[in-house]
Amino acid sequence: MQELAREQYLAYAGFKGTAELQAVYERHAGVLTPDSLALVRETWRDGDEESEEWRGARLLLAWQVEAHVQRRLARLEEREIAWEASATVLLPDGRRLPYQRVTIEIANCADRQERLSIERARAGVVAAELAPIRQERFQRERDDVESLDIAGGYLSTFDTLSGIRLEPLVDACRAFLSDTQPMWDDSMRESVRRRLRIAPAEAHRSDALALFRAPEFDPWFPADGMEPAIRRQIAEMGLDPEAGGRVRFDTGERDGKRSRAFCAPVRVPQEVYLVLRPHGGQADWRALLHELGHALHFANVQEDYPFEYRWLGDNSVTEAYAMLFDHLLHAPRWLARFSELGKADLGAFRRSAGFEELHFLRRYCAKLIYERALYGGKVPWSALPELYVDILSDATGFRYDAADAFVDVDPGFYAARYLRAWQLQAVLQEALTERFDDDWFRNPRAGPWIVREMFAEGQRELADELSLRIARRALGFAPLVRATESLLAAS
Repeated sequence: MQELAREQYLAYAGFKGTAELQAVYERHAGVLTPDSLALVRETWRDGDEESEEWRGARLLLAWQVEAHVQRRLARLEEREIAWEASATVLLPDGRRLPYQRVTIEIANCADRQERLSIERARAGVVAAELAPIRQERFQRERDDVESLDIAGGYLSTFDTLSGIRLEPLVDACRAFLSDTQPMWDDSMRESVRRRLRIAPAEAHRSDALALFRAPEFDPWFPADGMEPAIRRQIAEMGLDPEAGGRVRFDTGERDGKRSRAFCAPVRVPQEVYLVLRPHGGQADWRALLHELGHALHFANVQEDYPFEYRWLGDNSVTEAYAMLFDHLLHAPRWLARFSELGKADLGAFRRSAGFEELHFLRRYCAKLIYERALYGGKVPWSALPELYVDILSDATGFRYDAADAFVDVDPGFYAARYLRAWQLQAVLQEALTERFDDDWFRNPRAGPWIVREMFAEGQRELADELSLRIARRALGFAPLVRATESLLAAS
């Protein structure tokens, strides 16, 4: 796991052209044998569901299944990483743009026609070169998981190994989309007309990238002030932002670095990388806070915990910690103290943040509904691109491109993890506010408590178990709806 994580970090951070994953799997082939899978499966099936042994066995079985599949997909993943690092997009004016910079360029482009031109060129390259690799990946993943015969089909296997009940979550997503439709229609129409000066019916996903980039707020979120301000805030809550040297910051520009920020826990908890490629403005501040939440979590896991509790588990938990930190950009007191935003612009910024929050919640609800069809096996592969466009476009109001039907998917129902993380962070936010007041983020008692009660446990617990232990509350969308309504009504 350390070798795989290091390879992926070096490739995604732009230090290598690709990740040499197949060689890692070959060196450690003895870990992933039919016997090792059978051993863990037997321990899990015969264990007491209330015991720590059974909990650990479930995590190890989920890891064995994922690792077996990833080993078979390693060649495809290497191809994908290499393609993303080297691919270029030929623009109509003759310029060639590195693929990794395309979303940055679109988000920063004020000229809508140029933005659409870049997007069309990107979609053409993706459809011709990347989408076939990704489609093959998902076809093989689904077939390989089902061939292991853990719990029947792919969906039931996910439920069994993850501890997440997928169908109730999908139903809750449909209800959320229905319940928030009027609020979304009002917000979307107003923002698109006022800020992009186009009719809502014309809006494309590339317009959404520019809209949420929100360059009008850049003066209050300067690049040179970002790290010092965030490091100061973490110190004020009683934590070392570098966790005694275990967290390493990589936040500069580099050719080949992924445009999407990420955290790479290479050795848990001793060596964790926070990687960000600058886009500009508040988007970078949010991304840095998000990845710092991950990094501080992994860097503060109990070192004597077994492998499965340090490395594995319900990623809804670490995503919730990341969102707990990035949602600080919604807090008036945090903004007043750590950004350069003045009182006169605070309401406008928070309303913009509420619009973005509602968009991403609706987008991920739609993604989960679509991915349920992708992995479910009842929709032909050839019909999925049209279904993707319909579901995502209907949910967000922005027109999506069929080229992204297999590209805009995080494997293994990761959208479910994100949605449960949103729900969990809302519960944790309320619990921290009750315990340490509204400015818990600068209370020197809060940081050590968070480390002791939350980070140190790794991902031993499921998100709903953690919610009940910390706050005695069940997960749901209601707290998110309340928080979003409050942001949209900010004055």
